[in-house]
This record gives sequence, C-alpha cells and structure tokens, in this order.
Amino acid sequence: MLYGKRLRGLSIAAFVTLTAGIALAFFYAPMDADQGFMQKIFYVHVPLAMVALGGFVFGGAMAIQHLRTRDPRYDLRSYVAIHLSLILGAGVLITGSIWARASWGHWWVWDEPTLVSFLIVFLLYATYQPLRFSIDDPEKQARYASVFAITAGAFVPLNFLAVRLAQAYTHPRVFATANGGLPARMQVAFYVMLVGMALLYATLWKYEMASKSTSWQLRRLRAKLAGEESAAPRGRSAAPSLPTTT
Repeated sequence: MLYGKRLRGLSIAAFVTLTAGIALAFFYAPMDADQGFMQKIFYVHVPLAMVALGGFVFGGAMAIQHLRTRDPRYDLRSYVAIHLSLILGAGVLITGSIWARASWGHWWVWDEPTLVSFLIVFLLYATYQPLRFSIDDPEKQARYASVFAITAGAFVPLNFLAVRLAQAYTHPRVFATANGGLPARMQVAFYVMLVGMALLYATLWKYEMASKSTSWQLRRLRAKLAGEESAAPRGRSAAPSLPTTT
C-alpha cells in the first residue's frame, strides 16, 4: 500500500482546517463569561483528547485485524496509531494542567475524574512500547502487543463511560446556554478544530506509515540483493530485482 499517496493534499487540508479553527476560536467564538480568555484552551484541549482516545481505539481495531490475519501490516498500523496517540495524549495533559491552573488555581486536581481518568489511560498506554520491545522474537512481540492494544482499547470507552456517570465533581464549565449546550458560535469553532485535529492525526499517521513502509521495503531489497550476491557464481554478478510491492 502506498501510504504517501494524496499525502500532500491531506497535509494542506489539515493545515487549512486547523488555521481556520484557531482563527474562529480566537476571533469568532465569544468570550466565556466565567473563565474569560483562558477558556480558549478548550478548543485545543478537548479535540486533542477526543482524537487521542479515538487513536487508541483505532490501534485496538488494527490489533484485532492482526490477530485475525497475522498480517504484519496491521501490527504496524496499530503501533503507529498508539505511538501518535501517546504524543497527543501528552499534549492533552499539558493543556489540561494549564486549564486547571487557570480555573482552580492548581496545576492538577486529583479529585477531578476527567483529568485523572485520562492520566490513567495515558499511563496504561505508556507501558505499551516497553512491553513490546522487551520481547525479542518479532512474531511473539507483535502478538503480545496486539493483545495489549485490544485490551487497553476496550478499556478506553469503559473509562469514558465511568467518567460520564460520575456526578460528584465536574470538569471546568464552558457551557453558557440554559440547556447546557455550546452556543452556536462556539460550536462552529469547536467542530472545525475537532476536524482539524483529526486531519492532523491522519496526516501524521500516513507520514509515519509511509516512512516505516519505505524503510521496510529497503530492508527487503537489501536482504534480497545480499542473498542473490551470495548465491551468484564467482566471477559473475547477480542481477538485482526489486521486491514485490504490496
């Protein structure tokens, strides 16, 4: 599969959408009555969290496909998805701490279920790579990593549901309407930023997949050339041939 196909168009779409989302958040969406300007971090923090959690679930789905088909490409897709979600997850924790400092006067509040639950998910997935690379055998490594990704991926929606059911404490409020929903102008900025974050994730995923796929093809080519050279009679050179691209 050619992961670099249409990558330029996807990159431009991500850049344009994120730029538009930031402009809408700062210049179009109204200022929050309680939190003022600091509420603007909501337009980055929440889309980051939603896309990161979605990436974890996507990694679990790819892991299921790997166990079902034993195709190493699905294992690679799962690995890259989880790797990128961890990077976004770090951004979620940083922006969440900044928001907590502005809202509550503390960088972290341990009795706030939304922050703590995301930290638990993040720390759970932080063990993915150490677990994976502690196993030398490639097939066993991929199999164990897939089991981990599926189990942790199933935990993500369960954890989200548990947080939604928790009523003792609440996340910083950004809702200003009587019915509890976002005002129309805030909705526009939020959904544009959400789409932009999703496009950014997809772009980074395709970039990393293209890079790793190219490296894999080069390793296959070098191994094939080395094998042909060792099998060629002395005094003659083996004619190299490209491996089949899948």
